[in-house]
Amino acid sequence: MAKANLIVLYVKDPLASVDFYRQVLAQEPSVTYQTFSSFELPGGFTLGLWAERTVAPEPTASGHRSELAFMVENESAVRAHYREWKEKGLPIAQELTEMDFGPTFVALDPDGHRLRVCLYDS
Repeated sequence: MAKANLIVLYVKDPLASVDFYRQVLAQEPSVTYQTFSSFELPGGFTLGLWAERTVAPEPTASGHRSELAFMVENESAVRAHYREWKEKGLPIAQELTEMDFGPTFVALDPDGHRLRVCLYDS
């Protein structure tokens, strides 16, 4: 069976998104082209950033109906990410709050993709 290990976000400008994710992930991309760039993530996943104007076949819908979640080990790590991302100027779509699954918040990337920080286990 094929292994699911690539998450692709459609973006307006992959190079601008690389600059954003370089800060958020604190690492360099593994691949950087004009229309596609990617970052290797811990756990065997890769985050791809694909220029939406070159996606084939063309997407049939628009909008952001998913989240890229960054799961951390404890509440203090959630709060530390919140402070760090606010200091970096990331737009915050959901302020730090308590939900059924524990403390969490949501930031946005330059294309409006939702980035949630939450706990591994609640």
